[in-house]
Amino acid sequence: MATDVKQVPEQPVEKTTEERVVDSARDFWGRNNKLITYVLAGLVVIVGGYFAYSKFVKGPAEAKAVEAIWKAEDYFRQDSFKLALNGDGVNGGFLKAIKNHSGTKAGNLAKFYAGACYLHLGDYNNAIKHLKDFSTDQVEVELRATGLLGDAYSEQGKKQEAIDYYKKAGTMFNEDDVNSPEYLFRAAMLSQELGKNKEAIELLHTIKDKYPNSQRAFEVDKYLGKLGDLN
Repeated sequence: MATDVKQVPEQPVEKTTEERVVDSARDFWGRNNKLITYVLAGLVVIVGGYFAYSKFVKGPAEAKAVEAIWKAEDYFRQDSFKLALNGDGVNGGFLKAIKNHSGTKAGNLAKFYAGACYLHLGDYNNAIKHLKDFSTDQVEVELRATGLLGDAYSEQGKKQEAIDYYKKAGTMFNEDDVNSPEYLFRAAMLSQELGKNKEAIELLHTIKDKYPNSQRAFEVDKYLGKLGDLN
């Protein structure tokens, strides 16, 4: 009599963690390969477009803008502010650079120069307009632009506005021991004129404490004495 041999069902082999991860990845790719391909292709186009724009559009535009203001900068250094603003008939000035090269670093810098030129020429409204339009991530230049705004408002007799800009400029870059104490000093003097003696005293003490070696620090005690602060 034959002996029946019972078949023992095969036990499923448990997959390793690595195998499960691979299977999951294959399944995800199978369901999403088209979408992933489109996304990657889009990224290639975006990145490639950015570099192409930087090299073939932005780069040349910046170079043209720099070329457009070099002579105006030279006139500015010579204190020929009208020529710096309006050009000499051959070379354009800062105003033309602002108009023709907006969106470039040099075109933006032309706004700073234009504001400074207008300030020297006594056109304070245009000085304020261009200085406010100017922007930079260089704190030293921003300090100067802010201080010039203080000067423009001061010349207009708008003392509180001037004080606000002087104080902002004077506390913007602590490492600057030339312009910072100067603008704090101007803020103090205007504060005194407005009868805000306490604020003026505080500003003068800031100069004395933070910038003891500055030129203005040597004058502080005299003004503190006039304000009744003898400490």
